[in-house]
Amino acid sequence: MKAPLRLILSAVLVVLVLASAVLWLTRPEPGGGPGAAIALPAGTKIGGAFNLIDDQNRPVTEQTYRGHWLLVYFGYTFCPDVCPTTLQTIADALDKLGKTGAQITPLFITVDPARDTPSVMARYVHQFDSRIIGLTGNDAQIAEVAKAYRVYYAKETPKDGTAYTMDHSSFIYLMDPEGRLAALFGPQTTAKELAAAIGQKLGQDK
Repeated sequence: MKAPLRLILSAVLVVLVLASAVLWLTRPEPGGGPGAAIALPAGTKIGGAFNLIDDQNRPVTEQTYRGHWLLVYFGYTFCPDVCPTTLQTIADALDKLGKTGAQITPLFITVDPARDTPSVMARYVHQFDSRIIGLTGNDAQIAEVAKAYRVYYAKETPKDGTAYTMDHSSFIYLMDPEGRLAALFGPQTTAKELAAAIGQKLGQDK
């Protein structure tokens, strides 16, 4: 088999795997509304090791946040709509949680590392809430963490030559203090629904 053909087939395989992951991640809990937590097939692994840079230009890994409940969201600072909406939802949910919100560390991981430097991330996330931490890295590091969380992303360059955008999946991940997925939420989740679900999860562990 010629090399170009092998590359094409490999690319198709990656797309099919990502498509399967997205279908898994969009299946709601039985009887749940649009903001209900999403059910995943048994044995589906979400999360894992990563090496990134935070918005204060410090290296961080998954071990940096062990012992913390995490709200993880992937996006980028040039995102025109879904990212700012979701980050505001996260900020509002933390406010609704009151003192319980202090147990949550929210992470915003970029899928556009070329533009999202640590300083850019810091300015952006703090517009929504000072508790949100922006994480970036090089292309390989972002690809690694995106794969661990089954995140789809792709660069979209308009034919008219205007600035590129990033197509990406949009889910909020609640990770427990051991780094395991505790709950998964879709883009239609409201702040009220998110806060209620987080409160229930943390209450179960008291």
